[in-house]
Amino acid sequence: MPDFSIEQRIANKGYTNIAGVDEVGRGPWAGPVTACAVILPANLSGLDFLIDVNDSKKLTAKKREYLIKEIQKHALIGLGEASVEEIDQINIRNATFLAMERAVAALPSQTNYALIDGNAIPNNLPCPAISVIKGDSVSLSIACASIVAKVSRDKLMTNLHEQFPHFGWNSNAGYGTKAHQKGLAEHGVTPHHRRSFKPIKVLLEKEKLRA
Repeated sequence: MPDFSIEQRIANKGYTNIAGVDEVGRGPWAGPVTACAVILPANLSGLDFLIDVNDSKKLTAKKREYLIKEIQKHALIGLGEASVEEIDQINIRNATFLAMERAVAALPSQTNYALIDGNAIPNNLPCPAISVIKGDSVSLSIACASIVAKVSRDKLMTNLHEQFPHFGWNSNAGYGTKAHQKGLAEHGVTPHHRRSFKPIKVLLEKEKLRA
């Protein structure tokens, strides 16, 4: 389970406003990649909800909905996205870094240090940072960021589902499930699909040949 030990270690070096940063949506075939930065209070006493915080993928949707409300009450939050167009232009890795940079920039109070989920650090952060492998299972700040990012992106994809109901985005969040593949086969590619991703690229090439 994630804890606050990394944050405390960084705080002991004199840093304050330590942000955990995570992203969601690297793998889907459609929709933006979304990142979140979360700064938890230095004193966690009284924040009983944190006992339930974990990697967002290990939580039920109901638990995530409960936790995001608590996180919004008690933490500073910044959200950032990189669009489908940006993903196609600069690739998903660089787009993920861009979303993370935007999330940190969107924090209502400037962070002095960032904990980045994964094994690499975006180039254009305004503060020192370290990468934390499997950070959403290790750091409470990163785990909170993973929850907010996932709930936010899932809602966005559910809204897009209302406009494009043939792909199952309200349940698959844009991942390449059978329902999504069936929708593509029957209805083709939408403006929200990542054209640089191989399955979409192959489909577009087949459409060109048929034209």
